[in-house]
Amino acid sequence: MRLSLHRPWAWAVAALAATASLVLALLDPRADAAPALPLTDVRTVAASAVEDEGADCPVGGTPAGSTSQLPDPFTRIDGTGVTSKADWRCRRAEIRELAERTVYGQKPAKPTVTGTVSSTGITVDVSDQGRRATFSAKVELPSGSGPFPAVIVIGGLGADTATIKAAGAAVISFDPLAVGREGTARNNKQGAFYTLYGNTSSTGLLMAWSWGVSRIIDVVQQSGGTVLRGDSLGVTGCSRYGKGAFVAGAFDQRIALTMPVESGTGGAPILRGVNGESGAQPLSSAYGEQPWLGDAFTSYTGNPAGLPVDTHQMIGMIAPRGLFVMENPHVDWLAARSGSVAALGGAEIYKALGAQNAISYWSDVQDGTHCAARSEWRTPMQQSINAFLKNSGSGPGVFRVAPSKAGSLSNWRSWTTPTLADGGTSGGTTTGTTSGTTGGTTTGGTTSGTTTGTTTGTTTGTTAGTTSGSTGGTPGAGCSAAHRTVNSWNGGHQGEVTVRNTGTTALSGWSVGLTLGSGQTLTSVWNGVNTGSTGAVTVRNATWNGAVGAGASVTFGYTADGGTTAPAGLTCTAS
Repeated sequence: MRLSLHRPWAWAVAALAATASLVLALLDPRADAAPALPLTDVRTVAASAVEDEGADCPVGGTPAGSTSQLPDPFTRIDGTGVTSKADWRCRRAEIRELAERTVYGQKPAKPTVTGTVSSTGITVDVSDQGRRATFSAKVELPSGSGPFPAVIVIGGLGADTATIKAAGAAVISFDPLAVGREGTARNNKQGAFYTLYGNTSSTGLLMAWSWGVSRIIDVVQQSGGTVLRGDSLGVTGCSRYGKGAFVAGAFDQRIALTMPVESGTGGAPILRGVNGESGAQPLSSAYGEQPWLGDAFTSYTGNPAGLPVDTHQMIGMIAPRGLFVMENPHVDWLAARSGSVAALGGAEIYKALGAQNAISYWSDVQDGTHCAARSEWRTPMQQSINAFLKNSGSGPGVFRVAPSKAGSLSNWRSWTTPTLADGGTSGGTTTGTTSGTTGGTTTGGTTSGTTTGTTTGTTTGTTAGTTSGSTGGTPGAGCSAAHRTVNSWNGGHQGEVTVRNTGTTALSGWSVGLTLGSGQTLTSVWNGVNTGSTGAVTVRNATWNGAVGAGASVTFGYTADGGTTAPAGLTCTAS
């Protein structure tokens, strides 16, 4: 007999002892027996082999009170801090519970799923608690021989399927309305999900669509990998389907690459920001337009400060797997400024887990057409597919923020990013390798990653400052630093510094000194580790990009508030 246990909402589960946690893990079908895939390379973080690695983690207690700031992703409900990468598994479980309870509604435990996979389609047959529902999806294969990685395209609107197939991945076209229909009342929801769990279920459509994606993955994994690879799956969608892609990636750790496009309110943008962002869709509108969000969210449409979570933490639920967020700054309704804050906040979690290059963000686009396939996104999308679905190369790790919609993370947080130790205890009953254990250490509150992506888009100015640094006592060593302003806006700018090895021997490390203008403050840094954020600042290499061959170069980027003046007095010191 198959046992099914839905997680209770009562916070009293915090009192359960470790033995009880083991019993819960054995009863919960989401605690699948298959272990997580091992992590062998920080550049290409493997997806999990199970839907939810933290299903066995006991979650309880009372969340902290109301705050207008973004909640600290590194502080547990009980007030203790996350100190190791392994701790993230059960901290993620806390965020998952809070997000389900307040924002999206519950994602039920894994039901009984059967189905078929062919070169043209997928059938899904789901049974739970004596009820049955079916739905299907279309498959388009790329050229070549399989089995192929695949990207699940929710809704079809705005997805660049040509680029996906050109990169060697199949397209699985999923109609989410078959699972959760729009245009229905909250007390009469329709579709396969609600056939199983009741038309008065408090779970919103976004979570229902996410559930549908998970059931497709079940079938692909069970198919034996003759057509599609069950360990190399991504998800994407645009507009409301971008919201669904974002939720799907957050709530299923088997998804190796999540690519939400122009998701707007209820998607990637921080919930605390959209009501105050000029022209953005208000929370009440997103809640009322369709039953996308869970019924419980009605309590927060006018009080987002009361939410115990926000979307930067949902981005953290995706970490350290691949994530490429694409936004449109030309349509105010889409809340791209709040989206940039969410991405910068989520990138801090990626940085803490040592997976800096696994997150990319791009809103600096020329075409303002909603859900257009854009040339600026093509190369980083291909790089993401290669890295996270084909295990070839590294993710783009690029942040290109539109100057007109550049948010400031420093205005939204009072917390800092800790240096998480390797190893440690993860809490609960471990059911496989924790996907957050990626090796390496990081320091401070900076975001880092590999910036081998494209540099197309709007750039303003090329303020140079090439200065050779000291050799650090190593014969033949030397480096230079050159700055360019990538974007600027009223009150801030985004810059990029290229560090070049000017010597005859390889560098093992580098540091760049620069002086910010009066009143300027660094708000984020990636591909480097900064000391100081005002005045004279030093940026050192991250643990993974200190080695620079003779004649080669690396780059780091940053955003700064307080003016558009480029930093002065650049120096480079080699080691």
